[in-house]
Amino acid sequence: MSKNKELANHITEMLQSIGPVSSRAMFGGHGFFLDGLMFGLLAFNTLYFKADKESLNDFKEEGLEPFGYNKNGKIITMSYYQAPEEALESIEVMQTWANKAYAAALRSGKKTKQR
Repeated sequence: MSKNKELANHITEMLQSIGPVSSRAMFGGHGFFLDGLMFGLLAFNTLYFKADKESLNDFKEEGLEPFGYNKNGKIITMSYYQAPEEALESIEVMQTWANKAYAAALRSGKKTKQR
């Protein structure tokens, strides 16, 4: 099993603390879903959580960076920010940040079809 898949499984297991979270491989990484809403992203072995105007300052205050990718020489950022490293080691920290991310996903209201 690849390191990325092992990490995705570990994160999915930890995310069960907020509900029946599932993961799906996508774009070389993994998306994390609850009730059809994507609220987390694993890319390049880094966990990112969805942020919005209500939660963005929480991420910025911790010095967490947005997810970005290079498209034709330009960096495109998305509304996903790094999770604190402690989230991968502590259920309580994971739960706190995952709940913020899921709340942001609920506010966006964009459901993603799950396979």
